Amino acid sequence: MAGHIKCLMMELKDYLKKYFGFDTFKGNQEAIIENILAGRDTFVLMPTGGGKSLCYQLPAMIQDGTAIVISPLIALMKNQVDAIRGFSEEDGIAHFLNSSLSKNEIQSVKDDILAHKTKLLYVAPESLAKDDNIQFLKQIKISFYAIDEAHCISEWGHDFRPEYRSIRSRVDEIGRAPIIALTATATPKVQSDIQKTLGMVEADVFKSSFNRPNLIYEVRPKRDVTKEIIKFIKANPGKSGIVYCLSRKKVEELAETLVINGIKAAPYHAGLESSVRSANQDKFLMEEIDVIVATIAFGMGIDKPDVRFVIHHDMPKSLEGYYQETGRAGRDGGEGRCIAFYSYKDIQMLEKFMQGKPVAEQEIGRHLLMETVSYAESAVCRRKQLLHYFGEEYNEDNCGACDNCLHPRELFEGKDSVVKVLKTVIAVKEFFKPDLVANVLCGVADSTIKAYKYNTIPEFGSGKEHDEKYWQTIIRQALVADLLGKNIENYGSLTVTPQGHEFLEHPHSFMIAKERDYDDGGDDSGEGGGAMVAADQTLFSMLCDLRKDIAKKRGLPPYIIFQDPALQDMTIHYPMTLQELGNIPGVGQAKAMKFGQPFCDLISKYVKENEIERPMDLVVKTTGNNSGMKLYIVQSIDRKLGLDVIADGKGLEMDELLTEMEKIVNSGTKLNIDYYIDEVIDEDCQDDIYEYFREAATDSLEDALKELGEDDYTEEEIRLMRIKFICNEAY
Repeated sequence: MAGHIKCLMMELKDYLKKYFGFDTFKGNQEAIIENILAGRDTFVLMPTGGGKSLCYQLPAMIQDGTAIVISPLIALMKNQVDAIRGFSEEDGIAHFLNSSLSKNEIQSVKDDILAHKTKLLYVAPESLAKDDNIQFLKQIKISFYAIDEAHCISEWGHDFRPEYRSIRSRVDEIGRAPIIALTATATPKVQSDIQKTLGMVEADVFKSSFNRPNLIYEVRPKRDVTKEIIKFIKANPGKSGIVYCLSRKKVEELAETLVINGIKAAPYHAGLESSVRSANQDKFLMEEIDVIVATIAFGMGIDKPDVRFVIHHDMPKSLEGYYQETGRAGRDGGEGRCIAFYSYKDIQMLEKFMQGKPVAEQEIGRHLLMETVSYAESAVCRRKQLLHYFGEEYNEDNCGACDNCLHPRELFEGKDSVVKVLKTVIAVKEFFKPDLVANVLCGVADSTIKAYKYNTIPEFGSGKEHDEKYWQTIIRQALVADLLGKNIENYGSLTVTPQGHEFLEHPHSFMIAKERDYDDGGDDSGEGGGAMVAADQTLFSMLCDLRKDIAKKRGLPPYIIFQDPALQDMTIHYPMTLQELGNIPGVGQAKAMKFGQPFCDLISKYVKENEIERPMDLVVKTTGNNSGMKLYIVQSIDRKLGLDVIADGKGLEMDELLTEMEKIVNSGTKLNIDYYIDEVIDEDCQDDIYEYFREAATDSLEDALKELGEDDYTEEEIRLMRIKFICNEAY
């Protein structure tokens, strides 16, 4: 036997050429294959594109018997089987056994195996557990077991599959043979968990570098995300790419939006019929479409080497998931752009989804999410962070291929701010969630803070020199540094950890990167967030003067006509007709018709006199699907439902519902909420707030709270009356 193995080893490159057409192995491939042929348990940690599949495919072709490949996805099995059959004249050389097959097809597969035609049999872990399959597999000679995507075994992995944890017991029942476990993403903790669960602690470990030098990493604030994605794809015509979304609904909406904007795209998620899923995958592989919009179910093992970009519409639940998904780009060593759109609101939503799960599972999930937050918000080299996460050091000062290295951010000393946060969390008896702690620091007395009399403690207003967004950033960085924790059993209230108490006793330097507005966004409206700058300052000044004149004639505050972000957009797009003006975010057709003609006339004259060549900038066509939330809110208000009922219907906090309502009225739709306001706000208070906005120079909430008195009026009351005022006066 030893001589036979030695002979095989001497001819490995010949077999490689014969079966796969390659002249040389990549990285550790040859050593891994030799180890398998020697009958040793083998653990392979190799990044996407490193050639993991060949590590078990080639020894399976060489050895007697059939290799059992345990794989998590039907689409992955089909792709791998098709690829193997492409190298052979005999289709029976590779098969898969799963729920997609009919009884006749299953029998045909078994016949080929019994006839010794099949070298590779792909099975799902669920199929491996079926008694009839176990009894069948006991009859055949198994060369080895290959467990693909082995990270699915670990609860600490990014794609945990409970069925994977029973694989070892099934293997023992069928009959022992060498095991090779393969994964592209595993931290040291996950690796240890995999080896223990599979009973292969003594396995030989082959770990390749996780560094993908050809990939460029970038994290952008999640603002105008659909428009930004379309602009990027159109700037890279004909290139293959994947856009990942967390929800099936968003996948379908975005895919449809891309198509109507002239991009060849298709959706992919587990909710589609299998025939549709397979057809869309094949179109992508055959380059009939350029872009696939998918949930994380897509891409595992997809052998498309020329994917040029991977875009995350939503940040994934873990860095392992992010790394594996970005690893689909540039597998041929060519260009690979990896762009992620990040908003902390997405992280908060993921935390909400975890509520109700066992506490241990929530703890693991929260830990993985905090690693993602740390990656997204850090000013450190993205490559260095990713490699460190997987236990690999990267010693270069500047990778030259990530946004943090190409455009370094300014750091500031956050020690004193962290101390203020920790003291405030203790002062509110570790009972408040981050938003309320930020409000205490800013000196914003909402009803909850007043109810607990925390507006009387020394910490109240101790950080009013900064806004709520600043304090949310400090809180997040304290969470990442493990100075703060979250009490899962008390709905995520902040707690000070032992490390946090140590920091209070001995404060030390705590450097924080200046924000890139990561806390703004979370939607595609483009109406909020970020300090925009007018592209044409001269025109902007002229538009401001015109707005002031019109407001004076109509007896209205200028912001009721058009707000600054709308004027700033006008200096970029130069709208010259009412229809073009109505497409500007924050205007809408109703406002355009009511106030717009003088603005169009001014812009037309300005463009002509200055010989300006207007940019044919992107106007995103929509399918109407994105207006689902708007339609729900408008119809619910028409039915005079309570705002608390409306919020509960969509799982929103009241603050989130008010934000959605503000977007609706600012984009040109009137909402009549008098019925609700009359129930919750005293008539005299209504009059006071209304008159304030009639005289105010801006619609700033902070200015309103300061002027009206934070002890007399809540933020919610002022926001409700501001919505009413805008609806009454602007439409």
